[in-house]
Amino acid sequence: MPDDSNLVLKPVPLQAESPPIVLASRSSARRMLLESAWIRADYRAADVDEHAIRATCRAQGHDAGHTALELAVAKARHIAAPPGAYVIGADQILTCNDTWFDKPETLKEARSHLRQLRGRPHTLHTAVVLMRDGATLWRHVACPVLHMRAFSDSFLDRYLQVEGDAILSCVGCYRLEGAGIHLFSRIDGEQAAIMGLPLLALLEALRAQGILLQ
Repeated sequence: MPDDSNLVLKPVPLQAESPPIVLASRSSARRMLLESAWIRADYRAADVDEHAIRATCRAQGHDAGHTALELAVAKARHIAAPPGAYVIGADQILTCNDTWFDKPETLKEARSHLRQLRGRPHTLHTAVVLMRDGATLWRHVACPVLHMRAFSDSFLDRYLQVEGDAILSCVGCYRLEGAGIHLFSRIDGEQAAIMGLPLLALLEALRAQGILLQ
């Protein structure tokens, strides 16, 4: 009987060899989500004026979900992708009691944001689009709701000390895959959507395009 104890199992591809997939994002969390799902993609940061797009959408009376979609489309359109490539754009807006939150620029601002969110539920409007050669093939917005517990100021001080500048890239000033999980009493929604990419819906869209195996 052959000894197979030293056999190495090679990964089985779950997606077609072509066309390529490009993620228009600099987010390490989004990249990790795709890689954990065995999705091969190129990663290219999109240089867009997010503040200007948000301001225009708000001036036109659009809600947070629509604005997040506009940002996702803008990112997907503003990268150089090979002809025929599928481009994924994504963005996220946090709202709490009709207030929109941007990513904090300093730990002092992060402290202020967390004090405003403390003890309240907030919504993450997480948008994702799939584009090809400039045409939008599919769009989706997930809206997970997170209930932040009424933590103490001493906990907040220690949390900011532990996480440091890492939370400045997070719209809610937390990483659920890290110490941020301690901020919450309840979470309603897909964790991947909270991290910035509604993965289940995206995988279904990729299957519908024939990129992934049915």
